[in-house]
Amino acid sequence: MQEVEVVVVGAGPAGLSTSACLNRLSIPNILLEKEDCYASLWKKRAYDRLKLHLAKEYCALPYMPFPPELPTFVPRVGFCNYLDNYVSTFGIKPRCNRTVEFASYNEKDEKWVIRVKNTALDEYETYMAKFLVVATGENSEGIIPEIPGLDSYKGTYFHSNKYQNGKCFTGQKVLVVGCGNSGMEIAYDLHQWGANTSLVARSPVHILTKGLVYMGMYLLNFLPLKIVDFIVVLLAKLVHGNVSKYGLRAPTMGPFKHKRVTGRTPTIDVGAVGKIKKGAIQVYPSISRIHGNEFEFVNGKVDHFDAVIFATGYRSTVNYWLKDGEKYFNDKGMPKAEFPHHWKVKNGLYCAGFGMRGLAGIAMDAKNIASEIINLKLAASKNEL
Repeated sequence: MQEVEVVVVGAGPAGLSTSACLNRLSIPNILLEKEDCYASLWKKRAYDRLKLHLAKEYCALPYMPFPPELPTFVPRVGFCNYLDNYVSTFGIKPRCNRTVEFASYNEKDEKWVIRVKNTALDEYETYMAKFLVVATGENSEGIIPEIPGLDSYKGTYFHSNKYQNGKCFTGQKVLVVGCGNSGMEIAYDLHQWGANTSLVARSPVHILTKGLVYMGMYLLNFLPLKIVDFIVVLLAKLVHGNVSKYGLRAPTMGPFKHKRVTGRTPTIDVGAVGKIKKGAIQVYPSISRIHGNEFEFVNGKVDHFDAVIFATGYRSTVNYWLKDGEKYFNDKGMPKAEFPHHWKVKNGLYCAGFGMRGLAGIAMDAKNIASEIINLKLAASKNEL
């Protein structure tokens, strides 16, 4: 058993940020990652054309802005390079190939016991820590919804976290399920590669441009949320027209309020809307049933597809391994405490990257956690004196 001050579980941007903030304060910490590299979602499970959906000034990790030469909306490769520099700059040393099997709080010792499997060596490790930070985040596991008949489907299907580009789908009929940023961008990418592409719009979504999102974020510094939403929605209608007649419904809440309440970021159009208007990309409502390669939709239409890509979101996996986690996290694996108090749990347990505020929220969580821990350590030192 190895004792350490802090164990951080998950080496995505949230875990890296937390470890960096702890390192700056000389707080010993161990960062555990189940994959064979840090930031695996960005490095191995993201499509080629992915870019940050917010301007770079809202996405920097703590204490290190993006280089000025990077574009406003940083591409995936640029962000991965930024993360590599971040790890080097702050001396972060993730321990990869570590799957946490359980973590439990020892009331007697007032410490966390974390049981880990080193999958590279097929060995087990045990850690004991005063503080435990859950940094596995909101996007730990891709969700494929349960659809009647999906098990009978004879074609290819997978979650969007396995999609890289549409090269191998040229000439095929492909259905993308989900009209968020991933779904719309993948649908556009497939079309560009020559696939006969269709899109399932299951939920209402705000479709904006990068400029409108950037403007909205800026205006929120000066104007009430309701007014900013009104302005952005009005301008979006001027840009795109009435997209509801093409099957793309908008939520009743404005885009930035919708983000704060649900965590869903407005969809930034990269060209898919124009293709939808021209009929080059077909839009369907939800799938009601699948029969072999035939898909029946809730509006009664039927079509067949060679492949399906589910851009249907992610879920947290904290309840899989955190003993008594249901005391602190709901059935979706999200903190029961609401923003902005979500990061602080109980008994030295914290969480980073669960505030539904993207990378900006991650930076805030990491700073709060490190500040709290150093203050507790200083208070304990004074009491000992």
